[in-house]
Formats: sequence, C-alpha cells, structure tokens
Amino acid sequence: MMKLKDLGFDQWFETHFDALHQDGHGIARVSAVDRGSYLIKNELREIPAELAGKFQFRIESSVDLPCVGDWVTVQYHNDDTEAIIHGVFPRKSFLRRKCAGENVDFQMIAANIDIAFIVQSCHFDFNMKRLERYLVMAADGHVEPIVILTKSDLISHSELEQKLAAIKQTVAISKVFALSNITGSGFDEFQQVLIPGKTYCLLGSSGVGKTTIINRLIGQNTFNTNAVSGTGEGTHTTARRQLIFLNQGSMLIDTPGMREVGLLGVSEGVKQGFEYIIELSEKCRYTNCSHTQEPDCAVLSAVTNGELSKERYSSYMKLKKESDYHEMSYVDKRKKDRAFGRFIKSAKKQMKD
Repeated sequence: MMKLKDLGFDQWFETHFDALHQDGHGIARVSAVDRGSYLIKNELREIPAELAGKFQFRIESSVDLPCVGDWVTVQYHNDDTEAIIHGVFPRKSFLRRKCAGENVDFQMIAANIDIAFIVQSCHFDFNMKRLERYLVMAADGHVEPIVILTKSDLISHSELEQKLAAIKQTVAISKVFALSNITGSGFDEFQQVLIPGKTYCLLGSSGVGKTTIINRLIGQNTFNTNAVSGTGEGTHTTARRQLIFLNQGSMLIDTPGMREVGLLGVSEGVKQGFEYIIELSEKCRYTNCSHTQEPDCAVLSAVTNGELSKERYSSYMKLKKESDYHEMSYVDKRKKDRAFGRFIKSAKKQMKD
C-alpha cells in the first residue's frame, strides 16, 4: 500500500501536523483543481472533494485556497468516496504569478514542488526574456529550476549549441536538457533527474511539448496532444492543473500553457535571479541607488564598460519596476479587501443581534 511519504509528505510537513490535525480527519494531497472542484489523493485512491463552509469563510484571498500539490486535512463521507477539505498545510515551496489582465492579485499555479522544469521549444518559442520571468517565479517560491529545450531536431547542432550557451551565460542555472521526441535524444539523461517521492512541475507556453514529455515518461499516449499549428508549433492541450504519478514513483504537475507570465511581489526572486547586479549595487555610492542616473553607480558603470550586457540590465530594471508597481497596488487592494471583510462581518453580527 502507498504511504503518505510516497506522495511527498516528509519531515517538514510532519512538524506542522499537530497544529492542524483534528480527531476524525485524515491527510491527503490535492491532485487536481478544475473550476473550484477538487480531487485529492490519499494512500488508497483519488477522491472528489469540496471545501468546508467554515474554511471558505476564513479565506481572505484566493492564495489561501487549496492548489495542486497542497497537503490538506480532510473528513471523509459516503464510505470514503467523498471528502470535505477543512485546512491547508503551510507550503514548503510554491509557484505563483500575477493574475492575467488588469486584476492585481496572485494566481497559484502549484505548491510543494521540488523542481520546476521550464520548457521552451528550440523552434519558435525560444525567448530569453520569458525564461528570465519563469526563473524569477521559481526563485520567489523557493523552487529549483531546470530548463528543458524541446524539439531540438528542428534546428541544427550549431544553433542548439548557441541557445545552450546563451542560457548558461545569461542565467545562473545548474542544468539544461535538450530533448527531441522524434529521435529520443536527451530523454535518458533527463529521466535520471526524477527521484521517487519528489514532485516536479512543467512550466511553459502552449505547444512547447509538455504533454508529449508526460506521455513519453508514462510510456503511452494517456494525454491528448493536438496537431501542430501553422507556425510549426503544437496547440494548447492541457486544460487543468493536475498531479500525475509516474511509474518510477515520482510525481509531475502538468499546467496549462501560459500566455502571460506577470510577476507580483517577487522582489526576493528578482534578487536571486540577478545576483550579479545585486552584488554590483552594493558598490554604488548611494544605498538607495535607482541605477538610472546617479553618479558613481556601479551598475551603470558595468554596463558602460561592457561587464554587464545592456539586455541583462534592461531585463532587471523592467522586472524590478513591474514587481514593485504591482506589489504597491496589491497592498492597497488588500487593505480595501480587509476593510470590506470587516464591514460584512459587522453587518452579519448586527443582523443576528
């Protein structure tokens, strides 16, 4: 029989067990989320679940809702075929982004991930600036990133080497894999990264081959892949976030393709993603240097003398400005949300009186 540790419930989560545990409640992991409905996985099976009323009442933000990969406390009903979610364990790691569009709020992607596979196609999708955004997202959530370049058979060996060199020179990352579903190149090395009991997540745009990777790891075409579009890229297939259990005992979270990778509240992630620039900034004359026009700015000097590329400097300034702007808007939004929440609770109390 499968045990909770096989699903990733390690010592870190055990330390939070006493604070959340209630008599008659079990522990499970959220394996799928789709439009407010949930699937949870325990030692025996996957079970549909819904949120307890009291739990929904306590929620102040969408971030507090369970997401794929979360550990939750549950109460079973109907001969253990249905469950009610009563609480969510603290998250050891997470992936989140700014909600698409004008809404200044977080959208949770997945939780409790050990490694995020950032997938880009060697063909039309390769984009260093988008890659930097994913890396900042991973750093912000304390997730180790690994880059995967798919469809390596569509470009020449020299073009592939140029892309690999560009990644390694621009960003601080330990591993990059180049895969081809046609030739099978790179898959044996890639599979060696997968460790039983560990959780991995696939991130990337639509059509870069995430579903094809899953099917190859499973060994069968369990998940649908669509025909390539007129641009030569695949079209969007995955419709929901779900936790997939691989034969070798590891777990893989598949996610729908992202058209936008908006960043919100990722100041620490930006610092980790641009460590060289942060080190340079410590040599600036002013501690609050904006790195735009101040005299004796070490960052601007590095750009001028060629130690720091203009592209890398531009990316850092853009991501920092975007994160800071959205973070201020989010703080203001949360203040208004809390004030409205207090008003609603007060009104309900008056109605009871």
